[in-house]
Amino acid sequence: MTMAVNLSARQFQQPTLVENIKRILTETGLDAAWLELEITESIAMQNVEFTVKTLQELIEMGIRFALDDFGTGFCSLGYLKYFPVSKLKIDRSFTRDITSDPDAAAIVTTIAFLAQNLKLKVVAEGVELQDQACFLQQQQCIEMQGYLFGRPVPADDIKWL
Repeated sequence: MTMAVNLSARQFQQPTLVENIKRILTETGLDAAWLELEITESIAMQNVEFTVKTLQELIEMGIRFALDDFGTGFCSLGYLKYFPVSKLKIDRSFTRDITSDPDAAAIVTTIAFLAQNLKLKVVAEGVELQDQACFLQQQQCIEMQGYLFGRPVPADDIKWL
């Protein structure tokens, strides 16, 4: 099971981020291959050179990255070829209206197509209705998050397999 962790802008910009993650992996015994870090477009664009360097260092350790809330920031599509991410996460603001708003549906379809052509996984956030899930499956978006699948729970209530 992959452990996905959102990084805030403050956390990502720390000069000791790579060392801190190495230490945490050692302390917990978690294999880096099971860790996926998520950053938003806005965080990635704050300092592109730093972002690419940091992502590359962590990827060399075996960690994967997702670009969270994709489509809501100011990321130039041209930067996607430089950011070594493995996944795009479609923001819930688009997912919410895909069955009622043709523009939202077009945006989600385009992001899914873009991700697939870049050999990236695509995840839709905020899936609450079966109609949304069906639409997303038609777009080859097979990873989804949202209340349709489960509500947030405290860490102590998670049942590990």
